[in-house]
Amino acid sequence: MDLFDRIYSLDHILRRSRYPVTLQALQEKLECSRATVNRIIRDMRVFLGAPIEYDKQAEGYCYSKDGEHPYELPGLWFNSSELQAILAAQRFLDAVQPGLLESHISPLRARIEQILQSRHGGGGEIAGRVRILGMSCRTADPDHFKTSAGAVVQRRQLGIVYHGRTSNQIDDRIISPQRLVHYRDNWYLDAWDHKKRALRTFSIDRIKQLRVLNKKAKDIPDNRLDGHFASAYGIFAGKPRNTAVLRFSPERARWVADETWHPRQKSRFDGEHYLLEVPYADPRELIMDILKHGPEVEVLAPDALRTEVINCLNKALMRQQQVRLDTINEKSRKRIARRKK
Repeated sequence: MDLFDRIYSLDHILRRSRYPVTLQALQEKLECSRATVNRIIRDMRVFLGAPIEYDKQAEGYCYSKDGEHPYELPGLWFNSSELQAILAAQRFLDAVQPGLLESHISPLRARIEQILQSRHGGGGEIAGRVRILGMSCRTADPDHFKTSAGAVVQRRQLGIVYHGRTSNQIDDRIISPQRLVHYRDNWYLDAWDHKKRALRTFSIDRIKQLRVLNKKAKDIPDNRLDGHFASAYGIFAGKPRNTAVLRFSPERARWVADETWHPRQKSRFDGEHYLLEVPYADPRELIMDILKHGPEVEVLAPDALRTEVINCLNKALMRQQQVRLDTINEKSRKRIARRKK
């Protein structure tokens, strides 16, 4: 048995015994030495707050009878690395949605830190050793997030007022939430749109108003949700209609070859170049990811995607040239104005 098994067994023995249990009996039942039994008792007292007493008259150990309720072991049965992982996860939760779960998790986090600190002297340090950068994070209303999450779990419909980015229109919708999605530092809600009679993805930060309706949410099978939301590239859903074929330079290949752009991607090295094939439905997000690699990537197929990338680059070049021209003209106007003075 490992340490936690022996702690559980000792707790079980002390609870079931009507009389104090001798040290010799504990050694036999726990299959360990006298020193190990003493160490387990000490650890339970110090780290788990167990009220284990030694009865001199009976020459045995028992739980104290003081208090209104009998002692129960805490429900945390993790090893040290698992405890540290929980702290790291809490750090992540704080960064993703500040304050959302603080009131519920703070007592648990404090207890975990206490256990780690007493064992290894470094429990409180991990919060400052984990750094999470939310480079593209958009702030969502915590109440909207909480209500959306509750509706997902409780399977209730939502009435929302939504401001779409693409259309720039504000619209009332009745939706049946299916899943919460955390994607690129932002939260989305996959849902059945009763008005459109179709599956849609809503960015939670674009929800202006929402209310929980007293109607059961429409349930969509998981395989249908996966087929609609996860088969194509990025956050834009739908069945893939095309496959992008991208070729990366040897320098950029060292980065991209270690990345997963899509679960169904295909990739291989062509000499020192890296070829990547990605299925997509809507090209907008894919184009943004292509453009960030600048001259280090080529679009080999399809032709329509290559044309859209070229158009984006041309528009960006023309805009920068116009900015440069405007700057030159502004400087010229200022020089002329100074000469007239």
